Amino acid sequence: MRYQHVCVEVFSDTFPPHVVTSTQIEDQLAPVYERLGLPEGRLELMTGIRERRFFDPGTQPGAVSARTADKAVTASGIDRRYFGALIHGSVCRDQLEPATASSVHHALGLPSSALVLDVSNACIGLLNGITILANMIELGQLRAALVVGTEVGRNLVEGTIETLLNNPSLTRQDVKLAFASLTIGSGSAAVVLCDRKLSRTGNRLLGGAVRAKTNSHELCAGGVVPEKHGDDRPRMQTDSEALLHAGIGLADETWSETKRALNWSNSDVDKTFTHQVGRAHRKLLLERLRLAPEIDFSTFESLGNTGAVALPMAVSLGIKRGHLSAGDQVALLGIGSGLNAVMLGMQWQA
Repeated sequence: MRYQHVCVEVFSDTFPPHVVTSTQIEDQLAPVYERLGLPEGRLELMTGIRERRFFDPGTQPGAVSARTADKAVTASGIDRRYFGALIHGSVCRDQLEPATASSVHHALGLPSSALVLDVSNACIGLLNGITILANMIELGQLRAALVVGTEVGRNLVEGTIETLLNNPSLTRQDVKLAFASLTIGSGSAAVVLCDRKLSRTGNRLLGGAVRAKTNSHELCAGGVVPEKHGDDRPRMQTDSEALLHAGIGLADETWSETKRALNWSNSDVDKTFTHQVGRAHRKLLLERLRLAPEIDFSTFESLGNTGAVALPMAVSLGIKRGHLSAGDQVALLGIGSGLNAVMLGMQWQA
């Protein structure tokens, strides 16, 4: 993928109000730790995740997405009549139908001529949304567009804790498969894209590459199984070690193709943002791709794994904290279970 006419105008975010530490989660799991002889502190030690954040109980993704999207549209300074598409790209949605994007579109007051839809693809849904919209802008079908999403991780984490506590035959392997679920956090992110002629920033989206390794689709799977768990909260099982190594291999392939598409070498990359999984993933990913950790910006320590909004939230926070400078060439390195990868390059100006 190569783009000549696409700019990334705004990244925005909404952070949840409630902080839950890894220590607090382990305190709740104390009976399990004692019964299975698990060492205290292993959650933060193994993942590097000190805390994550949750929205209020009962929060619907669409309501938060509307606020995040409104901030992004307002910050862009682009008249709403120019927005020709809205994609809601998070794992979490308000319901199976209609699309959560519909309520967000209504709240924003965007044109009735806009394309409105949800895109769901594990942890890269928003990145997929960016590529869909960028393709349409490049073709001249859109002048401006928006992708947004909100992940609400409270139910998954609290449901997982309850399942572990109430399983009398629980084994260490059961805990291992549920471990990734305890790293999940919540958050919201939005990205405004527009035609280069409409842009005030000149932050160009240059292009990138996508790759799939779907023979690994069973390594991480989640959903709602009321008859098994007794409630409608989602649960997830993850073979974390196998997923880690399969994901790093796919990332290596995708990064090589991304560099070919952009005519980049590693020395052309000034800054990076990766999907925020945890310490081991970040270390192995950067080592495998031969990218310096000093140019990367991480948020997993305080936000946990926030799914499809993790990478764009990291970009938004990185911008606020001065991680990007004018002239930087920026790599967005996205990987999601399935396995699928999207990697994009930006030329940052403002």
